Amino acid sequence: MHIKTMAEFAAEGRDPEVLFWVGCLGSYDARAQRVSAAFAQILDNIGIEFAILGKEESCTGDPARRAGNEFIFQMLANQNIQSQTNYGVKKVVTTCPHCFNIFKNEYPELGATFEVFHHTQFLSQLLQDKRLKIEGGSFDGQRITYHDSCYLGRINGEYEAPRELIHALDVDLVEMGRSREKGLCCGAGGAQMFKEDEPGEKRINTERAEEAINTGASIVAVNCSFCNVMMTDGLKAKEKQDEVKVMDVAEMIWESMKPKN
Repeated sequence: MHIKTMAEFAAEGRDPEVLFWVGCLGSYDARAQRVSAAFAQILDNIGIEFAILGKEESCTGDPARRAGNEFIFQMLANQNIQSQTNYGVKKVVTTCPHCFNIFKNEYPELGATFEVFHHTQFLSQLLQDKRLKIEGGSFDGQRITYHDSCYLGRINGEYEAPRELIHALDVDLVEMGRSREKGLCCGAGGAQMFKEDEPGEKRINTERAEEAINTGASIVAVNCSFCNVMMTDGLKAKEKQDEVKVMDVAEMIWESMKPKN
C-alpha cells in the first residue's frame, strides 16, 4: 500500500480528508509501526483519503516541553505549524495521545487552528456515520479488558470512543478495578519510560499488569503505543506474555476486517 504525502496531494492540486500524524514512536518503534500500519490499512480499506507528511514530519516537541526545554519545543512546534499551514491542513488524526494532547491543548497558543482527533475518536465517528463497519470476527465473545491512557482519558476526558469500538467487536469487555477517571497510569508518564525507576517496592507497569491479569482477560486493549510497551513489559514481568496479549484498538479492528487468505 502506497500512502501519499501532503506534497503529493498538493502536486495533484487536491486535499486529503485528513492528515495522519504518525508520530515518533509510530514511525521508528517496530511495535508501534504495526499500530500505524493497522490504522492506515483501515482508512485505505474504507476509502478515506488521507496523507502523511513523510520526511516533513518532525517531533511535536512534547518530550522537550515536559523535560523543561521550552526553546526546543517552540522551535519544533512553530516548524510543524508552518508546514501544516502551508498545506492548508484542517484536520489531523494521530494514534499517539501525547501528540493529540499537545496539538489540542498547547499548539493553539502558538497559532495552530487545525482540528485534531485521536484515532479512536476518528474511528468512532466513522462508525457512527456508517462509513466503518466492525464485526467481531476472531474476537467474538473473547474476554477483553481496556487500559485508559492518561493523556486520552484523565487529561482529555475521552473514555467512550475506545469503548464504543471495542463493544462493536462483540467482545466481553471487563473493566479493571481502577478504570476511567480512576485508571492507573501504565508507568510511562513523567518520562519513566526513558529513565531508571526510583527505589520502590513495585514497578507501576507491573502493578497495572496484575490488575489486567486479575480480570481474566486474554487481551489488554490500549490506545497508546507507550502504554503498549509498558503493559507488555509488565506482563512479561509476571510471565503472562503467552497468555495475555496487548493490542491497540486499531489493531483489533483491522484484524477483524482484513481480508482472510
